[in-house]
Amino acid sequence: MTVIASSTAGAPGLPIWRQNLRVFCANKSALFASAVVVLFVAMAIIAPIIAPHDPNDTDLFRRLQPPVWKEGGDWAYILGCDALGRDILSRLIYGSRISIFIGAAVVLFATVIGILAGLAAGYLRGWVDVVISRIVDILLGFPYLIFAIGLMAMMGPGLVNIVLALVYKEWVIPCRVVRGETLAAREQEYVEAARAVGASSGHIMLREILPNILSAVTVISTVRMANVIIMEASLSFLGLGVQPPTASWGEMVAGGREFIMEAWWVSTFPGLAILALVLAINVASQGLRDAFDPRFAE
Repeated sequence: MTVIASSTAGAPGLPIWRQNLRVFCANKSALFASAVVVLFVAMAIIAPIIAPHDPNDTDLFRRLQPPVWKEGGDWAYILGCDALGRDILSRLIYGSRISIFIGAAVVLFATVIGILAGLAAGYLRGWVDVVISRIVDILLGFPYLIFAIGLMAMMGPGLVNIVLALVYKEWVIPCRVVRGETLAAREQEYVEAARAVGASSGHIMLREILPNILSAVTVISTVRMANVIIMEASLSFLGLGVQPPTASWGEMVAGGREFIMEAWWVSTFPGLAILALVLAINVASQGLRDAFDPRFAE
């Protein structure tokens, strides 16, 4: 009974998802950005294989070794070393695991919670909508970073805690999107037909409405992943994220701020890694939005 509508133009007879995929593949910048994201993900997965050194191996004789090769220099440390003589390239590779894992985990959990809350608020209405909407309004009233800092201060640093702290507010974004889409979908004919045959509210929300709004949820979730990665880096920079000696891009940037004038490479390379990944996700998500949610296309 589910009817999925789309305004995407495509070849007659092709499934809508293939039409959307064609539009996405025609966007060269989005394809390149997606390839960059895949490259970072692959780097995180095979980090133990491609990392040239142990990321936690310290050697004070290599302290702040620059990434330039002098006569008789060591060719093995092409991005230089930090204040403890650890290889920056190896720490960058391992640090990608933290950023990508936290970004994916937070977005996954937040999206699931947001979908369930948004569907309930938009379809059931009444006191359910009032309660969920007021909670969303309250959470949106707090600045994201300050809110996360407060939670981390209470729970303490750590991988699990940083995921929980970011999920605690991140779910409100997909919730608002799903609620708005559900309010529009609940008046459509296919929903009325499902009610007429006696389908339960749970069936209508999960089997009828959700498939029709899933493209919008996927797009907004992809966009939010870049924001979550920045938030994780910010918390790690402040010392509230994953703790040393575990490699984290935000912690690496923080560790080099005292030497920014004499050893610029310590902070610059992890900062560039954050910039490259976040920019690639944003460009790829823009392509997804134009292809799978045509209402936002220019």
